[in-house]
Amino acid sequence: MQEEIMTVGCPQCGKDVIWDELSPWRPFCSKRCQLIDLGEWAAEEKRIPSNGDLNDSDNWSEEEH
Repeated sequence: MQEEIMTVGCPQCGKDVIWDELSPWRPFCSKRCQLIDLGEWAAEEKRIPSNGDLNDSDNWSEEEH
């Protein structure tokens, strides 16, 4: 019985990536795509949507709640 090869699309460029230990940057196709994505997060070009009312100026910590 042969194991099925799973592939995913690189979130940065869309190139197919084999999902196993042979692809060290998965889900990215390369270190370059991985660093581009990291840079977009660091520059706040990408964000996780939130329904919360908190913003950067709110003084919130887990100890208060």
